Amino acid sequence: MKKLILMLMMFAPLATFAQQKFGHLNVQEVVQSLPEFIKAQGEVESQAKIYDSELKQMADELQRKSDEYQKAASTMPDAKKKETETELQTLYQKYQQAQQDDAAAMQKLQQEKLAPIQTKLQNAIKNVGDRGKYVYIMDIGAGIPYVSTTLSTDVTAEVKAELAKLK
Repeated sequence: MKKLILMLMMFAPLATFAQQKFGHLNVQEVVQSLPEFIKAQGEVESQAKIYDSELKQMADELQRKSDEYQKAASTMPDAKKKETETELQTLYQKYQQAQQDDAAAMQKLQQEKLAPIQTKLQNAIKNVGDRGKYVYIMDIGAGIPYVSTTLSTDVTAEVKAELAKLK
């Protein structure tokens, strides 16, 4: 009788664990289907093109002036050489600074555009989890090596429906 009670006590946690609900979804798939994500992505890409164009103009100007300097360097007086070299160095520093500034601005823009979408998605997942009494909802796109589709429920459609309600 003691052995039977001991065995029941050992398997009780497993039975409780087996009753738990687990869910999974591919967050990237869900996010990419959102109209506000598509709009935000378009705005970010548009700004990136503007920055790229400006940087290309700066690089072209730097290259043109560098080529002119190299062609004329042998006939230039030393004072003019030094002045031109200083000008080229200044242009190069401005170009590097613009690259850094643009990268920081792009990162900030992405954060501003995507933060509300991420918050909305997290709220939708939480709502689905609470309503369905899930213990975990895992993102299968995050590199989880294996998710059992028989022991875990795909909640992608539920999360998409919840997102539609949160608009």
